This record gives sequence, C-alpha cells and structure tokens, in this order.
Amino acid sequence: MKRLLIVAIVSAALLCSTIGCSRLGYYGQSVGGHLSLLAGREPVARLLEDEATAPKRRKQLRLASEIRDYASHRLRLPDNDSYRDYVELDRPYVVWNVVATPELSLEPIRWCFPVVGCLTYRGYFDEAAARAYAEPLREQGHDVMVRGVRAYSTLGWFDDPLLSSMLDQGALATAEVIFHELAHQILYVRDDTIFNEAFASTVGELGVKQWLTDLHPEWLADYDAALRRRDQFLTLLRNTSDALRTLYASAVPEAEKRAGKQRILARLREEYTHLKRGWGGFDGYDPWFETPVNNARLISVAVYRDRVPDFMRWFDACGRDYDRFYSAVKRMGKLPRARRHEVLTGAADCSAG
Repeated sequence: MKRLLIVAIVSAALLCSTIGCSRLGYYGQSVGGHLSLLAGREPVARLLEDEATAPKRRKQLRLASEIRDYASHRLRLPDNDSYRDYVELDRPYVVWNVVATPELSLEPIRWCFPVVGCLTYRGYFDEAAARAYAEPLREQGHDVMVRGVRAYSTLGWFDDPLLSSMLDQGALATAEVIFHELAHQILYVRDDTIFNEAFASTVGELGVKQWLTDLHPEWLADYDAALRRRDQFLTLLRNTSDALRTLYASAVPEAEKRAGKQRILARLREEYTHLKRGWGGFDGYDPWFETPVNNARLISVAVYRDRVPDFMRWFDACGRDYDRFYSAVKRMGKLPRARRHEVLTGAADCSAG
C-alpha cells in the first residue's frame, strides 16, 4: 500500500510534467488515468504467443515490436521497456487536450505547473472533463479546441505502454508516434512546447522515412505522397495564420478584425477545396474541417509543425547522424528560450559547441 501511494505521488508529479495539473481534482484524474493504464498492461511478447490474440491485432503488435526495436538500434532512441507492454483501451484516444487562444490572437493561453513549467495545452484522461473545462473558456470569448490524443510520454520516468489508440491508424502512423514519443525521452525543455513538439515531430518523420527505406521500401512511395500532401496542407494553414496575424496586429477596430477573420477562414476552406483537387481523390483532411476552424485549431498544428523544417536543416548539417543531431539539439535546449529559437532558425552548424 505504501509503495502504491509512492507510485501515485510520483505519477502525479510526473503527469504534471506531461499533461499538467493545477488543482487536487486535476491531480486525481491524472493519477487515476495513468495508474489505470499501468494496471492494464500486458507484455507484447506474451500477446504474440497467445492464441487468443486476434489475428489483426497480432499483426499490428508484431509490426509495433519491429518498430520499437528499430527505434533503438537504428535511430538511437532510448533502449528501455517503453512500448514493450500493451494496453487495450475502450476508447479511440487516451487523452483529450484543451487548447485556447484569445479571440483576436494566435498566442495560445499557457498553463504553468511545477517541474515542467508552462504548456500550451491542458490534458484530461476523460473527454467529458476536458469539455467541461473548455466551456468556461468559450464563455469568456476565447477560441477553444478539445482534441483527442492517441499517445503521451512520461519522458522516461515510466515505461510507457503501447496503446490500441496508437495502432488503429495504420502502420505508418504507429511508427511515427512511437518514434515521436521516444524522442521526448531524449530531450524535454521546460517552458518550450514548440521546441519540444517540433523536435519530436521531426524525429518521427525522419524515423519513418529511414525505417521504410531499410525494411519496407514497398510503402515508401505512399509515405512520400502523404508527406507531400501534408506539406501542402500545412503551407495552407501557415499562410492563413500569417494573414490572421497581420490582421490582428493592425489598427482597425475590433469589429472589422472579427469580420476580416471570418473572411480569411472562409478563404481557407475555398483554398483547401481547390488544393485537394490535385490529390487524386484523397480526402483525408476533410475531417479537419468538420469542426469550425478557429485560432486554437490553427495554433495547435503550428506548435507541432512550424519548426520542423529548421530541425530538418540541422539534421542535414549533422551529416544525417542521429547522435550528432541529438547532441546539437541538447545544446540548444540549454540556451535561454529566445536564444534557442534564434539558433534553431539560423544557420545550422552542427560542429558548434
């Protein structure tokens, strides 16, 4: 019992560093959610041997095991027991994140906690609790998004389990999320969500490309096509965000800003319709537009992706050597935040100590 209590306390402190906590109730849902995952773990190796494991799930687990081994052996990601156990969830997501911005700003609201510092999102293991927290923010006039998340990292404090939510989007998505979450165990910088998430996203994308090149070249063309579509979609969102920033920074009255915002967002939908005509029938981004687009939804994408090209430049400057790249990123992580981003976006010099 004492050991369980200690685990619970450590879990609470840790989950504050991954999905935040500001009140006792929030600690409670964080601890309870994480401990429920720990209690439901089963070794992947055992499930692969168990005849009761469904054939489809067995195939997914076998591939996930290959991906996990590849992560450490080829991508130089941590070699530990993370993603060696499996949890079957009764829901499509493990966590729901709340993101919010002011109505006429693309600066996200930040929630600050002990240990981790400030984050641009607040996470819940229960969707209803996330939506309940989001509603007063909407009533205050903020743009708000509640988004389901398929995985999260405990930054190496615990052995994170493989989740059914990580498997159900296909092999390429499974690989990308495993590489992404393991990258968080290499580096986590306090108070810098953009740096942390863009670094992990870069490792995820680089890792999938390398994994396919080495072991599954038959899937490489599909992944390259998916990346091209994603880059085009992200460029569209980035251009929209730039237009909104210009509008919000202007001296026009707020009523005109609100009207201009709606025109810019309507144009985004029109441009997306035009863009996907060149995708040969692919409509995988249509669900993104099923919920009204707002500042929070735009910034939630930007946090993960806007700095990825900069990290890619640094990877190339490091001779595409993962150890050198990780060392360079860790050096950046020790710099003050403003200087860190100045170095990241400047000329890439992997030899600089």
